[in-house]
Amino acid sequence: MAKIIHLIRHGHHPLLGRTLCGRMKGVELDGLGCEEMARCAATVAPRPTLVQSSPQRRCMQSACILAARFALPVEIVPALDELDYGEWTGRSFEDLASDPRWSRWNARRSTSRPPSGESMRSLQKRVVDHLEQLRGDRNIEVVIAVSHAEPIRAALLRYSHMRLDDFLSIEIDPGSISTLRVDNRGISITGINRRVLA
Repeated sequence: MAKIIHLIRHGHHPLLGRTLCGRMKGVELDGLGCEEMARCAATVAPRPTLVQSSPQRRCMQSACILAARFALPVEIVPALDELDYGEWTGRSFEDLASDPRWSRWNARRSTSRPPSGESMRSLQKRVVDHLEQLRGDRNIEVVIAVSHAEPIRAALLRYSHMRLDDFLSIEIDPGSISTLRVDNRGISITGINRRVLA
């Protein structure tokens, strides 16, 4: 029987698009983010058997909204955590625009990394390792995994057989659902960045 894994990005928060939050503490959903996750919960099908979340607060809040609809607990999974942006954590995108290291990072994700941070290759490995572990678990059929744009993008690049440097070709919006199908042939993508509009 096929298994379904829904990769869901957390909902909107006030710093989105302005600050590189990464693993910055205290970043919470705003009203729009909560609405996005409620709409998301109403469309997930079939009924999940497991809800997992990144340790970041905005993801845990999103996962709790989803889990409440199905009366399920939320399992915190470090493998779903945001990329560690190291010294760039908490800086504004406006400020980063003048940093040549930022330009290099966005041009060559496969060979560069944030200062004192995590490489995209390392991120991809931990996320894919976790998804492959889910693939082998016969006790679960439908999984919701709440994470961030970069981990979801890294997984989709891997299962699309695309290079890490092609990361900009995959858009992952807040509150979006990207779906993987797992069967005896492996993991395939059945949907990317599906959004539920109001």
